[in-house]
Amino acid sequence: MMNDKQVKVYGGIDTHADTHHLAVIDQAGRRLADAQIPTTATGYQAALRFLGSWPGLVSVGIECTGSYGAAVTRVVREAGITVFEVNRPNRFDRRLHGKSDPFDAYSAAEAVLGGRASAAPKGGDGLVESLRVLRTSRSSALQARTATINQIKGMLITAPEDLRTRYKGLSTPKLIAALAASRPTATPVTAAEATAYSLRLLARRWQALTGQIE
Repeated sequence: MMNDKQVKVYGGIDTHADTHHLAVIDQAGRRLADAQIPTTATGYQAALRFLGSWPGLVSVGIECTGSYGAAVTRVVREAGITVFEVNRPNRFDRRLHGKSDPFDAYSAAEAVLGGRASAAPKGGDGLVESLRVLRTSRSSALQARTATINQIKGMLITAPEDLRTRYKGLSTPKLIAALAASRPTATPVTAAEATAYSLRLLARRWQALTGQIE
């Protein structure tokens, strides 16, 4: 618990894919310390130790809480530390001071101290986040299925005459069913055999993607 005489401290975290940079400042804006951690479970525990070494810690500003900073945000919040979402420093500041991870981390802490960061990050483990992840997965499967049927139709355009004739005029569901049930040689040698084999693989991929979507 913080007493009235204790110096208040504010933290900031600059986030990236492989590493994060942490920094702390006091209530007067003086820069106290900074550190770099890897984006691993061990690194996140190191972040908690770093932040916990400052008894007067009030809150922490974290960049990209919905992407690169999602995991560290979750860990810090679970430790009972107040977290605010911080925007990256503007381009003018970056040109003026130069791009550096310590600078961005201190800027995040300064944003919290100055009241420019007051929005709590969205929860990353609730129903909304679960639905977002599921929608993303389904959207990816839909795109892959569309690409697959386009590959099939493109391959049939240049396929040997007997293959084109066999599958000509079929609706997509019937075409997929027929191709998936076909029995081409498993060791294709000729171009026609390779085409037939590839068409079956693509049709079965389309079916698998449909199963994921539905």
